[in-house]
Amino acid sequence: MPRPAFWLQVQTFLALGYGVISSPILDDSSQKVFPHEKLQSRKLHGRFLHITGLFPLHPLRANIAFLGHQHLLTRHSDLHPDEFYKPHTSTEDGIACHRGRGMAGTYGAEKTDCDSPFSLVDATLQWIQENIKNDIDFVIWTGDSARHDSDEAHPRTNKAVLDSNKLVTDKIIKTFSSSKGKLDVPIIPTFGNNDFLPHNIMYPGPNQWFAAYGEIWNRFIPEEQRHSFQFGGWFHVDVIPGKLTVFSLNTMYFFDRNAAVDGCALPSEPGYKHMEWLRVQLDLVRRTGAKAILMGHVPPARTNSKQNWDESCWQRYTLWLQKYRDVVVASLFGHMNIDHFLLSDTKNIDLNVATDTASTARSVKRDSIDESDFSVLGKDGYLQELRDIWGDIPGSATKVFDEEESLSEVDTEKRKKKKHRKKKEGFKKIGGKYAERYQLSFISPSVVPNYFPTIRVFEYNVTGLENVAVWEDKRAIENAQSTENLELRSVGIGKRGKGKQKPKDPNLIIPDDPPKAALPGPAYYPQQFTLTGYTQYYANLTHINNDETGLDEVEGSKWRDGNHGDKKPTRKPAQPRKFQFEVEYSTFDEKRFRLKDLTVRSYLHLAYRMSQRSKKNNGITEEEDGVGDIGVDKKKNKKKRKKKHKNKETNKTWLRWLNFAFVSAIPEEDLEQI
Repeated sequence: MPRPAFWLQVQTFLALGYGVISSPILDDSSQKVFPHEKLQSRKLHGRFLHITGLFPLHPLRANIAFLGHQHLLTRHSDLHPDEFYKPHTSTEDGIACHRGRGMAGTYGAEKTDCDSPFSLVDATLQWIQENIKNDIDFVIWTGDSARHDSDEAHPRTNKAVLDSNKLVTDKIIKTFSSSKGKLDVPIIPTFGNNDFLPHNIMYPGPNQWFAAYGEIWNRFIPEEQRHSFQFGGWFHVDVIPGKLTVFSLNTMYFFDRNAAVDGCALPSEPGYKHMEWLRVQLDLVRRTGAKAILMGHVPPARTNSKQNWDESCWQRYTLWLQKYRDVVVASLFGHMNIDHFLLSDTKNIDLNVATDTASTARSVKRDSIDESDFSVLGKDGYLQELRDIWGDIPGSATKVFDEEESLSEVDTEKRKKKKHRKKKEGFKKIGGKYAERYQLSFISPSVVPNYFPTIRVFEYNVTGLENVAVWEDKRAIENAQSTENLELRSVGIGKRGKGKQKPKDPNLIIPDDPPKAALPGPAYYPQQFTLTGYTQYYANLTHINNDETGLDEVEGSKWRDGNHGDKKPTRKPAQPRKFQFEVEYSTFDEKRFRLKDLTVRSYLHLAYRMSQRSKKNNGITEEEDGVGDIGVDKKKNKKKRKKKHKNKETNKTWLRWLNFAFVSAIPEEDLEQI
């Protein structure tokens, strides 16, 4: 009799119509596993690298006003390299650091809308090779490796986009390869919304872009999953064979700005098929006792008035993560270029919206998040809306976190019972002791210098994995397909059903809950694969470029020229300092955040503390190290009645986090005036 897993694969094939649905369990033909009895070439380090936006980038036009000044900060999550970038050219709108004379630096024009020079890409990868390459287990690369279309004199073309991605891919392969040409660690890429044309618009697969990227990313996509990639641009990599799988999600099919598709409710839509593929794969991972990391470009950001994803896709994804919370370790994204996190509330799940386009149309209308939404000033700002949402976190539950360790041997039995009852009531509001009502997504800033270039190194628990089998690249270099002359080719596509036809039954299959005897997953309860923390590195280009002349502000234009205007560099030719990354902050050392690990519960506590706006401390006490959340120093307190201090922000934890959100590019005294 055929194995049950075989029938599961057959059912999946029939559900999605066609295409190969690969499994991390049933086929490991693209990997070579070394038994621990044999000498392995490498061991696990419990660290992985997250990079996003390696190409020269056109920063987001984020308007941030402070006391009459206007700091126009752009996105910093992706690479966006620009082959036309020239040092000491103009940062003005329409010129984009391509010509003229101005303050464009050797390694990029930080805090402007110019994309990144390849010198920044090269310097970043060289630093990674020299400093952290040998200490990581895999690389997560969340897309956007082509410049923006910001100069009419140099319009983007299909060939230019592919060439840019091919060049960056080759550089990454070289960085992480051994002297024999084989990859030392697995690399998992995904599509950014600038990695194809038209911008933001990706049509259902198979399509020409999938065929082209199938060649460019040939070294990264497991052989048995190439059919899945050609079908929908999604795949997964078994980064620790049989133990940990990283799923590369094609978030372009969830993206609210992609007018070529229509969400995830209709079985004819690629978003629906993508969600079904993910459901089946997560079920297979659960059956074998393995764990999964999910990664993509556009994050599932959703506030009261704005969102990134189509609502039906957000609903299904949130439902999937709720049901597979025993499997999913973390969700990682880029795109937004500001350093922050999301806490999705499963109480917002509505199965009607997840399965019916009519219900989606009747649901709350939210605007798509665009460049103008990255303002931290005003109640309509994206980060301020996140803060408002965090203010709805049940305060009684977060207080219990602080009191949980307070029970002592001298407590009377009556007091113990009272505290236990209080804890139980508090935990009930957040989905139990481990806050399983919520889901956590990490959004990293980018290498592109819209603020300052950054990279992130996560650390995770590898207890018990000391002698585990490791991934090895077994693709022979000589067998790699030639991609020297990349171009889009026509791809045969079968007839698709009419998009307007609505199935009578969308056949939503609701996954099973975690087994009752199972512990909460790694995202909720510290265990093997739980993320223990991360270190954020950044390169201060103002210092490195060595061209700074002033800090005057320029108002009125959506294009960010970095406040350089018609200034000229002080040194000709350019005399940049040595390029290097330095630690911006580490969750292990940042006392104000109080993050014992990167579990949902830890971030729920942080989010609640940052949401507090009132002068009252609301029961939040200072730790022994003297780090409190809300307070004003003595000198400032004397002037609190003066008008100019009326609306001054006093939540120190929020201010600290806000500083890191913009990669330490905004002075704290300006952040205080928000």
